[in-house]
Amino acid sequence: MEEKIEKLIQWLRDQVADAGLNGAIVGISGGIDSAVVAHLIKRAFPDNSLGLIMPCKSNPKDMEDALKVVESCGIKHLIIDLTETHNLLFGEVEKQLKEKGEWNEETARLGDANTRARLRMTTLYAVANNYGYMVVGTDNAAEWYTGYFTKYGDGGVDLVPLVHFTKGEVREMARILGVPNEIITKAPSAGLWEGQTDENEMGTTYEMIDKYLKGEEVPEKDRQIIERLHKRSQHKRQLAIAPPKF
Repeated sequence: MEEKIEKLIQWLRDQVADAGLNGAIVGISGGIDSAVVAHLIKRAFPDNSLGLIMPCKSNPKDMEDALKVVESCGIKHLIIDLTETHNLLFGEVEKQLKEKGEWNEETARLGDANTRARLRMTTLYAVANNYGYMVVGTDNAAEWYTGYFTKYGDGGVDLVPLVHFTKGEVREMARILGVPNEIITKAPSAGLWEGQTDENEMGTTYEMIDKYLKGEEVPEKDRQIIERLHKRSQHKRQLAIAPPKF
């Protein structure tokens, strides 16, 4: 794994050099994946890396954990609170749809959550543009395969260094890099609403997804869930779909 980490660091440097840019930025959520990426880009670009913390109706504990990540790797950081921006934007959407009598309360929570993810993407690119940095994503192999990310939200990035690593491998990487133990053992969550966890929302566990991706046997129930998630999220893993030339 140490060898793979060194290769990833060199790959990040190569990608930024090829793009003619200066460094890299990542959104730090307080979770393990963004913690690993923060450590990687700090090592790749000691003087040209940035961790952006973007609370948005967030649990204060996530901010505490994000700052622990900053401290553990020494990356420069910036905090931009998006709560009011989100309230203004999503509130206006709600207002206009309610005036037309077409507001769908059943899909509102997901729309709210996805808007937060897309606001964070927009903010990351605005700051990246200021510094001439590439935006580095945090999706691991399990999230990528199942589509457990927001299209044009946390999926809207330039580089995805963890996309071939299972959740278990990301944990191994985190230990080597020096990510704080409480971040490594924390229940994975996108922090989208109170009590939300990745595994509860997906209906299976990262352990099962990791086994499936490695070709190992998993219970039939989990296999069906994983394959259904993969099929339903195919559109997320490709650019906007174009028709054939007529």
